[in-house]
Amino acid sequence: MGDGAPISVQSMTNTKTDDVAATVAQIGQLSRAGCEIVRVAVPDQAAADAIARIKQAIDIPLIADIHFDYRLAIASARAGADGLRFNPGNIGSATNVRALVDCAKDCGIPIRIGVNAGSLEKDILEKYDGATARGMVESAMRHVDLLQDFDFHNIKISIKASDVPRTIEAYRLLSQQTDLPLHVGVTEAGSLYSGIVKSALGIGSLLAEGIGDTLRVSLTRDPVEEVRVGYEILRALGIRHRGPEIISCPTCGRCEIPLFDIVERVEKALLTCTTPVKLAIMGCVVNGPGEAREADIGVAGGRGVGILFKKGQVIKKFPEDQLVDVVLEAVGQFERQLASEPGEPADNRSTR
Repeated sequence: MGDGAPISVQSMTNTKTDDVAATVAQIGQLSRAGCEIVRVAVPDQAAADAIARIKQAIDIPLIADIHFDYRLAIASARAGADGLRFNPGNIGSATNVRALVDCAKDCGIPIRIGVNAGSLEKDILEKYDGATARGMVESAMRHVDLLQDFDFHNIKISIKASDVPRTIEAYRLLSQQTDLPLHVGVTEAGSLYSGIVKSALGIGSLLAEGIGDTLRVSLTRDPVEEVRVGYEILRALGIRHRGPEIISCPTCGRCEIPLFDIVERVEKALLTCTTPVKLAIMGCVVNGPGEAREADIGVAGGRGVGILFKKGQVIKKFPEDQLVDVVLEAVGQFERQLASEPGEPADNRSTR
């Protein structure tokens, strides 16, 4: 992470961590969707004890999320966690932090200092008359200095608020004070629509400025959706390209097929596809090929007939009810062709 590595996509489980079977199952779903780092809550000793069994069953790095009790961080590290995240506002004294740091150093794992606007230290809230961007940065840097005083330097930082302007301001200020890797996101962003908008604006603005080394989209939703949105943000900025990009029309009076349903079925079928193929799914044959001329594969339908086209060129006609099957078969052919050619891997990664 950092130093030219690809910007990674993270998420967090919403299962009870001590329910090992459920947690492992959800991590498997996240991993197949492209999640590269996963975080689990560790609110008690049972959750910390579960980490060893979870680690044996997953194939992506596991971060233990700690609040209030530094001893749970130590137990998690000893159980095999690949990293620790603690909140400066509630972890306690410097003595507690020292014990946590010594353990992380012994285990050779990083620590993320995770500052949230909703849980800043009391003295900082009083100094800045509330949870301001400058106060958040001071909290983060105070603990960076503390960890470095303990000769610990394997550090990441996040500094999140639930509103976009304050989040952006805080990360901009922080990036001027440190070159440590930054985990970016808008915390508690809300449900699907508000969460996507806030995350796209907040995370996207920061990434466009070159700020951020890893990200998490925060949604009140199945965490698999967080991963999907994260990759869409990276794709929209031209930073990383993973899986299909679907171009589809908003529909109009010319549309004579159930386009909403068709697009949703294709999206679900290709959820774990990593090939960066551009698909166009259009609601009519009038403008479909022309409007999606840059697509690798496209289909348009209407009045019982579907048309398959590639790069805007019509390839064949077929019965409209075969539209989804034709798209998926064409994607399969594209994947096989790409796999047989030398070049970049399916997950085309740009670095910053």
